[in-house]
Amino acid sequence: MKTVTLGKTGPTVSTLGLGCMGMSGMYGPADRAESIATIHAALDAGINLLDTGDFYGMGHNEMLIAEALKERRREDVVLSVKFGALRGPDGIWSGYDSRPAAIRNFLAYSLQRLGTDHIDIYRPSRLDPNVPIEETIGALADLVKAGYIRHIGLSEVGSETIRRAAAIHPISDLQIEYSLISRGIEDDILPTCRALGIPVTAYGVLSRGLISGHWQKGATAGGDFRTMSPRFQEGNVDRNLALVEALRRVAEEKGASVAQLAIAWVAAQGADIVPLVGARRRDRLVEALGSQQVTLSETDLAAMEAAMPKDAAAGERYPAAQLVHMDSEKRT
Repeated sequence: MKTVTLGKTGPTVSTLGLGCMGMSGMYGPADRAESIATIHAALDAGINLLDTGDFYGMGHNEMLIAEALKERRREDVVLSVKFGALRGPDGIWSGYDSRPAAIRNFLAYSLQRLGTDHIDIYRPSRLDPNVPIEETIGALADLVKAGYIRHIGLSEVGSETIRRAAAIHPISDLQIEYSLISRGIEDDILPTCRALGIPVTAYGVLSRGLISGHWQKGATAGGDFRTMSPRFQEGNVDRNLALVEALRRVAEEKGASVAQLAIAWVAAQGADIVPLVGARRRDRLVEALGSQQVTLSETDLAAMEAAMPKDAAAGERYPAAQLVHMDSEKRT
């Protein structure tokens, strides 16, 4: 497994990270034992970057990771944690809170659930519209000085916010959705990150399974985030799956799976981009690891572009009610 340093002062991470959200119910039921076995397999394969959020399963995901890491050396793992999303006991999302006092509270609970004395990368999950980003980053900088967190990251924010945050404290990375089918960052956000020397940790590289080559229409059920995702809705899903089939033909010619090709495409967009794969089973992890051996030529990239052109996706990547609150979707 190759490694890369995030930014000028960030941690050294594997060139493939493991996103753990799906292990805590966001995509329907998950098997606890298999989830832990998948985390172990990832670590054994050289993946050291584990990504979570304190609101994944209302703390369940952090406790799951803590259990998986009991017999592992803490220094061998880079824990990336998002905070700030508010949820009720019914699971409903109710906004974001990035006030300094709230940040300290969120962090205290995360440290306890994770069973650690520090978090490697700590980031607001979204921009809190009621708190200036300078205030949020300033509070996080104080926690860096105190030793509770090592690095500050961002998630799903736009160029102006990135610049304002970086003016206060070094930013290790921007976590944001990026895939063959979700390329909105290319026009403005990615150039801004590169100008500032901020890498991207890309989630959604398989678009929540949509472009994995495995997902089939009708496979989602109650409790699965995808039941609300526009790209999985009737009227959009058939058009999107047609793009996947076009990509499958390219993958077959390349001797790779669709998922491997899609992950390799993200990695090929620059050494400053680290794909996060949401595998929650060992077989899917093994497949994702195989993407590290896929080398894409200019001919391959052109064929993939023809199969799944930019802006070809039917439907937005999030429901409208969520997009309106996403700073990364604001166009200047």
